[in-house]
Amino acid sequence: MSAPDTVLAERFSSAFANALGQEFAETDAVLRPSGRPDFGYFQANFAMGLAKTLGKNPREVAQLVLDAVDLQGVADHAEVAGPGFINITLSTDFVSRCATEQLNDDRHGVPATSKSQRIVIDYSQPNIAKEMHVGHVRSTVIGDSLARLFEFLGHNVIRQNHLGDWGTPYGMIIEQFLDDGAQAMAGSIDAVTALYRRASARYKTDEEFAARASKRVVSLQAHEPETIELWNTLYALSLVHIEEMYQRLGVTLTREHIAGESSYDDDLPVLIEELRSLGLAVEQAGALCVFVPGMTNREGEPLPVIVQKSDGGYLYATTDLATVRHRVRALKADRALYVVDSRQSDHFVGVFAVARLAHWIPDNVEFRHVAFGTMLGPGRTPLKTRSGEVFSLEALLDEAEDRALAVVQEKSPDLDAEEQRRRAHIVGIGAIKFADLVNQRTTDYVFDWDRMLALQGKTAPYLQYAHARIRSLLRTANEQGINVDAVAINITERQEHDLALALLRFPRAISEVEATLEPHHLCMYLFELAQSFTAFYEACPVFKAPDDVRDSRLRLAESTSRVLKQGLVLLGIDAPEQL
Repeated sequence: MSAPDTVLAERFSSAFANALGQEFAETDAVLRPSGRPDFGYFQANFAMGLAKTLGKNPREVAQLVLDAVDLQGVADHAEVAGPGFINITLSTDFVSRCATEQLNDDRHGVPATSKSQRIVIDYSQPNIAKEMHVGHVRSTVIGDSLARLFEFLGHNVIRQNHLGDWGTPYGMIIEQFLDDGAQAMAGSIDAVTALYRRASARYKTDEEFAARASKRVVSLQAHEPETIELWNTLYALSLVHIEEMYQRLGVTLTREHIAGESSYDDDLPVLIEELRSLGLAVEQAGALCVFVPGMTNREGEPLPVIVQKSDGGYLYATTDLATVRHRVRALKADRALYVVDSRQSDHFVGVFAVARLAHWIPDNVEFRHVAFGTMLGPGRTPLKTRSGEVFSLEALLDEAEDRALAVVQEKSPDLDAEEQRRRAHIVGIGAIKFADLVNQRTTDYVFDWDRMLALQGKTAPYLQYAHARIRSLLRTANEQGINVDAVAINITERQEHDLALALLRFPRAISEVEATLEPHHLCMYLFELAQSFTAFYEACPVFKAPDDVRDSRLRLAESTSRVLKQGLVLLGIDAPEQL
């Protein structure tokens, strides 16, 4: 919690004990900023929850606590309002002190965790031998933001990129490559993707080819040298493409984080035997299944988790069970987060349930599917290029940068072409990320080019330009020889008070993302902070004010730029000094 939250919570805790008895000392008072200026700046809401327990009227409970709470040096005024709220107007001196402390804190008021965890985050998950496409954006961007945030909080984050790199698709591709000849790959991901498309179409119609492809999968799983050599060639070409996309997106995934399906291959037969020995795996119609109590289909019939096909082949569930074992046994995970499309929810319910039945997930370890909705185009249809094709990730990034270039050229026509391109990259990539993250994670959303690149509204360009404008203000102060490094914030106007309180809500925004795994809370906070700064800047002149007021306002501006930058960095978005 931010400093006002912390102080108020401590004082209300003591008041609960004094007014209601020691057993109520830990009662959780819900403290939130009041949206009603006439009701003050904070509101405590607890009385209605306690009233029934105590057999008292909610307003009576609130008054008892208000009479007992010590708000000296914190609030100018507090009163019971409505059905049992306590509305609190914080004093300007208290807010000034808190804002100054935040400015002097490298962590902007966000405490590091007192109990660091090993948190495994599985995200991105592209397939080798295919171009990354628009469908990989959400997992990559959401997962990377969560990884950044948990590291900022002091946790040991272990990134895992579960590449699709094993099984039938690669048997098909290798056979097609052998038929087409060495020129089929042509050293590019485009050629490999075309190879995959030919193989996929042929597999569906050519029985002889399908049989060869299936046989090739057996050779692959047996690590037959020629097959593995061809697979390695596919892998190497794909990794070059994947790394290029990650570099352009500015995400923190690298080769060391790759843990593809192939890395678990040796563990699959061991896993199956363990399920058999535990009495969990039973045969049904030739397949090996685990029945989880309570898991049924729509007709109410038991719904099995199939872990081995009748032909001896393994399924995604088998490999995902192997990831569970690895992440608990080898990576020593306290938590494991799987950032995967919401359409896989039933799959992960089954996998995690089987893993718990097998005691592969200890009771004190959390495994969670961090589900997300779909990115859609106009009309809520798949997002496509102007030519009508589904966007590859590279095409999406190209389009974003081209559109951002038009914005930069209009805003800064005097820049040379190279600098305009550099800024267009920052704006375009930031726009894609923020447009994704600002939406509630679990919902589908419509991707709108014009809206995401707008310089007003809930967009990355709006926040980036707000940050750049503040940095320009601070550069002007520096050029005039104004040094405010040791100046304390001293609030005199309502807009300064509002901006300071907005800054002090940063730790709460971080806590909300930590608790919900929803980055949109941080996005909304940063938008509201930028709005608060705009209102402050329009109402409170900086350089025309007396020196002491000017210096305090410069410090508020500096704090705003620092919090904006930190928030954008946690979202994986650049906060440039100039735009």
